[in-house]
Amino acid sequence: MTPTAESDFSIHNLPFGIFETEAGGPRAGIAIGSQILDLARLAAQGHFDDLKIPNLSVFSRDSLNAFIALGKPYWRAVRQRAASLLTTALVDQKAAKMLPPIEVGDYVDFYSSEEHATNVGKMFRDPSNALLPNWKHLPVGYHGRSSSIIVSGQDIHRPKGQLGAGEFAPTRQLDFELELAFIVGKNTALGSSVSVDEADDCIFGMVLLNDWSARDIQRWEYVPLGPFLGKSFATSITPWIVTIDALEPFRAPGPAQDPRPLPYLQSRGDRNFDIVLEVFLQPESEATPLRVCRTNFRGMYWNMNQQLAHLTSNGTNLRVGDLCASGTISGQTPDSFGSMLEICWNGTKPLTFPGGAVRRFLEDGDTVVMRAYAQRDAVRVGFGELRTRILPALPLDA
Repeated sequence: MTPTAESDFSIHNLPFGIFETEAGGPRAGIAIGSQILDLARLAAQGHFDDLKIPNLSVFSRDSLNAFIALGKPYWRAVRQRAASLLTTALVDQKAAKMLPPIEVGDYVDFYSSEEHATNVGKMFRDPSNALLPNWKHLPVGYHGRSSSIIVSGQDIHRPKGQLGAGEFAPTRQLDFELELAFIVGKNTALGSSVSVDEADDCIFGMVLLNDWSARDIQRWEYVPLGPFLGKSFATSITPWIVTIDALEPFRAPGPAQDPRPLPYLQSRGDRNFDIVLEVFLQPESEATPLRVCRTNFRGMYWNMNQQLAHLTSNGTNLRVGDLCASGTISGQTPDSFGSMLEICWNGTKPLTFPGGAVRRFLEDGDTVVMRAYAQRDAVRVGFGELRTRILPALPLDA
């Protein structure tokens, strides 16, 4: 059971998730190595009685929302207690089915990588003025569809849509987007706002996220109101939520922001995180996956605190379980680009695999695997694997 040095789920991590087994229904757990610490069983055995948790049934729900709503002092207390109970109430991860860890009320996808936004601007607008005028003044974002958020291991069907005037067909430009996302951990009142500094108490943790995109559907529909059906067909996340407490040792400074943001967006201290991210792609005809991207989260121009402050700046309210994604995470070099759109430069630079497969965008049968971890010396905190296979489009009447 002892995690290896390469394990994502080390004693330094202890991420929260929801699982079920043949012996019992959905319940909360903490990952440690290849095992799951069953929090519902620990609660039933009295291990949390002295923590004065208002309702121990929060560990026997089909989402973490009720537990997260208890607030940061309880998040920390349970995680610290769990660290002392790692030899009891264990379930082998192979014997468990992982479920969505939260009930997502609202889903927001930001657009916070300057490198990604610049690449897209170069492809589709003026290369000498790639960024739109507002981009360095606010964290651009859009509201996605929460009903189609799925967990790692669940395959997706190629989406269908309008590809242009008079044409409805399966997308020919299916793409992944490498992202991280944070989970809102606090309800706020309608009309109130959350400051950059207050955001620390409103973020429970993070998951790895793949914001699938149908580029041809998106290109035809997005003017003037932005992404819609080209994005809403599926968004994949990892089932384990890595807490902000676990990521504290990996805080890092972000890029210099010029021009200086307005006062409500001004950020002090290290708000970014040194998290390595990788994407592997395996066509059905290839024997092994090929790493197509390796990048780092620390380079994001807008940090999570600024994103949350901007999201609530108009008085919109937050709800526990809301999901806020970073936007595609890209670096400065082609091997660090976080989407096929960039890697293959809108199809003009095909990707060739060792076995001969060629890709400009994703094809049926392809498997996309994403990984993310933070590591410093012997301390490693990882997110687990985000794996999805692409299935053919369903018939129109299915």
